[in-house]
Amino acid sequence: MSEVVETVSMFERLGGPAVIDRLVELFYARMDTLPEAQGIRDMHADDLSSTKLTLKRYLTEWTGGPKLYSVEKGHPRLRQRHMGFPIGNAERDAWLLCMRGALDETVADAAAREEIYGALAKLADWMRNQAGNPHDTQGHTARP
Repeated sequence: MSEVVETVSMFERLGGPAVIDRLVELFYARMDTLPEAQGIRDMHADDLSSTKLTLKRYLTEWTGGPKLYSVEKGHPRLRQRHMGFPIGNAERDAWLLCMRGALDETVADAAAREEIYGALAKLADWMRNQAGNPHDTQGHTARP
């Protein structure tokens, strides 16, 4: 007798496209309003429309959903794409603060929420390009 084991992607555990959409909207709403996020908000264009769409596509694919990001942009090369922006501990922390709040408000599954936050925290550490980043090559491909 064989058992079929179905694996549920993080994309499905989070709640699919509607949750990814809401997560990104709430993430950028926090970036627009939290004083701690002013520095990273200033790194973005006034109009966040294309930035939001890119993050939605990236998170969809990164969490195991449809391949929406790579078909348009290719390999993420996140560090390379962000090298023009000074990202240190303060920027990482502000980004994670916005993401933590958005996750808390959006993702009902507490275990999935913690797992995705942990993976995003490793990714945020990897993105640092200012003093204090040990460039730990272990964390840059962390997936939920």
